[in-house]
Amino acid sequence: MPIIHGRASGPPLPYAYHVRRVSFGQPFRWLAAGGRDLMAAPVPSLCYGLLFVIAGYVLTFGLWRINTIYLVLPLASGFMMLGPALTLGFQAISRDLERHERPSLTRALLAWRANAGPIFNAGLAFMFLFLVWFRLAELIFALSFPDVMGLDARGVLNAILFTADGWTFLALFLALGAAMAVLAFAGGAFALPMLLDRKIGMSEAIATSFAAVMLNLRTMALWAALLVVLTLAGMAAFYVGLAITLPLAGHATWHAYRAVIRPKA
Repeated sequence: MPIIHGRASGPPLPYAYHVRRVSFGQPFRWLAAGGRDLMAAPVPSLCYGLLFVIAGYVLTFGLWRINTIYLVLPLASGFMMLGPALTLGFQAISRDLERHERPSLTRALLAWRANAGPIFNAGLAFMFLFLVWFRLAELIFALSFPDVMGLDARGVLNAILFTADGWTFLALFLALGAAMAVLAFAGGAFALPMLLDRKIGMSEAIATSFAAVMLNLRTMALWAALLVVLTLAGMAAFYVGLAITLPLAGHATWHAYRAVIRPKA
């Protein structure tokens, strides 16, 4: 078994005693387990995933209607920061399958009630991070392109890809976005499934998630890359692919949690 069951060693991180060391190839096992959960409960998983597809279309249409289509890029990238909170329902479905209970869309939508206060607070924390990122991205765009507000999607794309100001914007956007995404991933990789599974506070869950990422850096880097690929693949198909890639990522996250975080005493 590639999971290392000994006590986590290394720097004295808060709540590190909750964490297992796992091998580098484990994320592929988590994805395979997530795929099995998707096949075992296709109706609630796909219906839950479709909610994100609909939300993506509604938000994009809204930005187009108010002539701010340039905000689609920070909106799409910021979605990854909200991912830990938004995929809670998929994790609840995987939990039900693990317990040999019958999952449903209703149970997935109401999963937050398992630990309502801390889950709500964690959701607010990730929403705040997303709003900070969204505002920063909007500011970077405004400073880089003071004269292109109101352009259509093609005009914005040409300004970003084929001008010197556009390349500067992309460099700043990617650097800042990567920093924010790392922060969101480290704090959210295991926090929400832990809150779903245990009656603990938000601070303990987020601190444990940070410890788990720090103690498994190589494995978590691979896991983060796989999640990004899944999200981008779903968005590349005009959001439709998210109905499949998000359930797969959400179910796999539950199995990642089970592998990395020690069970309750």
